[in-house]
Amino acid sequence: MSATLEALSQNLQEHLGDRLKSIKVALGEVTIEVAVADYLHVMQTLRDEPQLAFDELIDLCGVDYSTYGHEPGKGPRFAAVTHLLSVATNRRLRVRCFAAADDFPAVPSVTAIWNSADWFEREAFDLYGIVFPGHEDLRRILTDYGFIGHPFRKDFPISGYVEMRYDPEQQRVIYQPVTIEPREITPRIVREATYGDTDNA
Repeated sequence: MSATLEALSQNLQEHLGDRLKSIKVALGEVTIEVAVADYLHVMQTLRDEPQLAFDELIDLCGVDYSTYGHEPGKGPRFAAVTHLLSVATNRRLRVRCFAAADDFPAVPSVTAIWNSADWFEREAFDLYGIVFPGHEDLRRILTDYGFIGHPFRKDFPISGYVEMRYDPEQQRVIYQPVTIEPREITPRIVREATYGDTDNA
């Protein structure tokens, strides 16, 4: 571990203490995990504490951990993952916060701390269904107004639930159930009969 990452880890443990559920250093990056109840306090501290000074939120996204690394997920399913930057120290930090409930995932909004989180939280709501209490305008941002479901969830069907088309008789766009038949496409591989046979080499 580099001296910079070690110093950052020590600062985080010193200022956040028991509010840290975990802290990991991997691939030259520091990731901390915090509980929903501590999320806003931790984020405020990360921004306002002079030794941390994470004054810029550069990304926030949702993650569905129902499967992870080709294995079934263990523990909570949905998380909000935030990437922060300290301009003064040129350090980056990843903060992960799991929603307490899978059927109605909710993580507090950080728009009052970093207003740049506005559209990022709307995107996580739209694509994953994560609700951000405290967000003043939480509505879909990428999908259509009448869209059903959240398309980045791992259990969302690839073809979706409805399709949209223009109906010339009604002279308007209409929604209808998906007409595409689900199918599995396996590429056909043609090889010589002796392919891989070491006796003929």
